[in-house]
Amino acid sequence: MTETPWSAAPPPRPPHEGHGGGRYPRPGAPDVPQVPGVPGVPAPHRTPGVAPGPLTATVPAPTAVPAPEEPQAPAAAPRKPGRDRYLDLLRSIALVRVVLYHIFGWAWLTVLFPSMGVMFALAGSLMARSLSRPAMGVIRGRVRRLLPPMWVFGALLLAMFVYAGWNPGRSEGAWGWAALLNYLVPVGAPPYPWSVGDASGLLEQTWAVQAAGPLWYLRAYLWFVLASPLLLWAFRRAPWPTILAPLGLTAVVGTGLVQIPGELGNAVTDFAVYAGCWTLGFAHQQGLLREIPRYLAVSLASLVMAFGLWWASGHLGPDGWDLNDIPLAQATWSFGFVTILLLYSPSWQTLPGRLARWDPLITLSNNRAVTIYLWHNLLILATVPLIDLLYRLPFMDDARWGNALSTTYSLWMFVLVWPLIGLMVVAVGWVEDLAARRPPRLWPDGTKRGAATSGASHRK
Repeated sequence: MTETPWSAAPPPRPPHEGHGGGRYPRPGAPDVPQVPGVPGVPAPHRTPGVAPGPLTATVPAPTAVPAPEEPQAPAAAPRKPGRDRYLDLLRSIALVRVVLYHIFGWAWLTVLFPSMGVMFALAGSLMARSLSRPAMGVIRGRVRRLLPPMWVFGALLLAMFVYAGWNPGRSEGAWGWAALLNYLVPVGAPPYPWSVGDASGLLEQTWAVQAAGPLWYLRAYLWFVLASPLLLWAFRRAPWPTILAPLGLTAVVGTGLVQIPGELGNAVTDFAVYAGCWTLGFAHQQGLLREIPRYLAVSLASLVMAFGLWWASGHLGPDGWDLNDIPLAQATWSFGFVTILLLYSPSWQTLPGRLARWDPLITLSNNRAVTIYLWHNLLILATVPLIDLLYRLPFMDDARWGNALSTTYSLWMFVLVWPLIGLMVVAVGWVEDLAARRPPRLWPDGTKRGAATSGASHRK
């Protein structure tokens, strides 16, 4: 994330032009006849016996006299660079959009705001900034921040799978058990059952697939982190080929032209689809996007987005315009969309105007982004048995009330999931602090308890 340092105090204002000039006699100078009415100008010399001519006074050039030294204002102490609140706002919007999509399933949300492309671009910008330090240290830090939250999530998930009767070695033998190592370091796809539990249970038998759905993002993120030193090396030598190459790779592996079977194929496709957004984060951090005339960049980005929609129109998946099912459309639409967002990046140190009232929630969501993303699907599923309790109320025997609840079921899920996310942030969110080697915090929204603060909310 780009950080903009606070500017130092301006230098002391120089004396006003002409201040302290030599229009007045210096102290101790001998008395000199003056021209009447023109103070400070000596009278002209007259030769005896010669009639005086018109009086012409020659004004000498002023002699510069050093101005008295003005007291120096104490230099302002340099302020710590703050987070880019515009990028923080984008990340918060992306998280909310992901939750909306997983509850309502509206395909048009993937067109309205391509959340995953935005999140990978922001992560790429952060990674490019961090790689000004030794690469191995940066990679270790990123992996360390990623793994402990995943371990907590994976431990509960595996316990639920086993309790529901899943045996990972039943179908694949020893390889099924070995695949569980991806819950420790997700270089591959962490395994999960496609159908588990009892059909008459609290949840439908595909709940495990939905709960484990976010794990693909951690695998893709880890791949990008490991590849970033090489990607940044290539970007600094050939920026545009490095940025555009993923679109070409997506056209090969994301359209069926070349098929890679199994989870390896899914991983390569995910990498290709979002690598363009990741390297756009590099371009934003390195200032490359600012070197392009804005009208030209927006025009080209719009053409790339138009191609994405055109391609999607001819390759609609089972959910219609859901770009998650159309890799090349997802790659090109996200690429153009992210380009425009980063072109207009205002680099806010604080949220302006009415957005400032959302500052605590935006700070909280950024400090707990991994927790929110990992757990939100499982918590959405947890709203189902809670809402089903409402059907037991006495007045629900009336068909009108039952139909009303069924019609608004998804809306109630959206309402209930946020308190559950808040509880999970308090319960396990502090693991993110431990992973980052910070003191654990239960509710890191940037505000100090018991005292009003104005600037600490966006510092981290």
